[in-house]
Amino acid sequence: MRISNKISSWFKDIATIIMREFKTIGTSYAILLVLMGGIFVYGLLYNYMYEPNLIRDAPIAVVDQSHSALSREYTRLIDAAPQVKVYCNGDDFPEAKELMKKNEVIGIIYIPEDFETRVNRGDESIFVMYGTTNAFLYYLAMQESSAGAMLELNKKYRPEMLVFLPQQDTQQITQSKAITVVGTALYNHTEGYGSYLIPAVLMVIIFQTLLMVIGMISGDEKDSGSISQLPGKGFSFGRMSGIIISKTFVYCFLYAFFSLFLLGLMPVVFSLPNIGNKYEIVMLMIPYLLATSFFGLAASVFYTDSETPLLMIAFFSVGLIFLSGVSYPLELMPWYWKASHFIFPAAPGTLAFVKINSMGATIADIRQEYITLWIQCAVYFILACLAYRHNIMTSAKRTGKNHNIRPINILK
Repeated sequence: MRISNKISSWFKDIATIIMREFKTIGTSYAILLVLMGGIFVYGLLYNYMYEPNLIRDAPIAVVDQSHSALSREYTRLIDAAPQVKVYCNGDDFPEAKELMKKNEVIGIIYIPEDFETRVNRGDESIFVMYGTTNAFLYYLAMQESSAGAMLELNKKYRPEMLVFLPQQDTQQITQSKAITVVGTALYNHTEGYGSYLIPAVLMVIIFQTLLMVIGMISGDEKDSGSISQLPGKGFSFGRMSGIIISKTFVYCFLYAFFSLFLLGLMPVVFSLPNIGNKYEIVMLMIPYLLATSFFGLAASVFYTDSETPLLMIAFFSVGLIFLSGVSYPLELMPWYWKASHFIFPAAPGTLAFVKINSMGATIADIRQEYITLWIQCAVYFILACLAYRHNIMTSAKRTGKNHNIRPINILK
């Protein structure tokens, strides 16, 4: 009977903490702003800025101040590139700027007067690019097309430049055949930048915003001392586990819907890769959300107020994508970066999601990442319990000192 009462009291405390956590989130404008802004606005804005995913025949203006045969050939090569199309070609720079302001062209390529002169001298030639910021990939399209045209010119005029080389090397270089390299993107045949980047970013958004929410709540609890008023008595592992389970339930409940929006709806709306099995994505998200929640609660020992987490977490997105192995192979990383891959849940979680969603992998194919996430769940759950035990004890001592009350009377 006594054990039954303890179990009943334990579940009652869990229900109380769950209701309290929902109330805290629902009544805090700062937390709601992070949730709404981070999930919906950030998710939509990031996709919009990388739309269209593949740039073809984007109109550009060329301002040719050189008026030379070489500059005209350079302009022709740029126009032949699939990324852009020369909308107008003249020497009136103010007119080209007006066209860009009216969104009739996505950018301007400025060819200076000494363009051909520098090439004939064997110097490095210079051209200037101006690009609009309506979409991030517009500038990339201009850069690829202009750089490709410059390489083509360099290949054509290289024999004339060989006079600067030793005479014994000239014949060997001119007679050697260039190596042709043809690359095929296996899981991104259009080579769209958004198709490669956005799925990884969506997983990082989930990780970052969840850590921010946990950090803001935990920091406010420590700063105000309300953490010592959580239901239950004592500092036992059972009580701490109840607190962690309660809070994690709330976070996973909310982020189950947010994940459906980011990982389910966004790929359909913006035509992102979406070939993975939905059931296996759900199976992946279970340990991912749990590990992220436990990780955030374990890190609460470092939070002193509700603002600190925003500064600590906001600028880690690039590093997390790097650690995931999506943008750079894990096999080529130094050992310390490989070790960091297994510390943050975002790293194996992001890599596993990209494999399933963009490459059609199964749970068996992501076995290493999946096991890593469950190990992180176990480790960070224990650390989260220890962290909250420390936080509550510290708050209880401080409250007892301020109000002349012994901590044992607050948490017996």
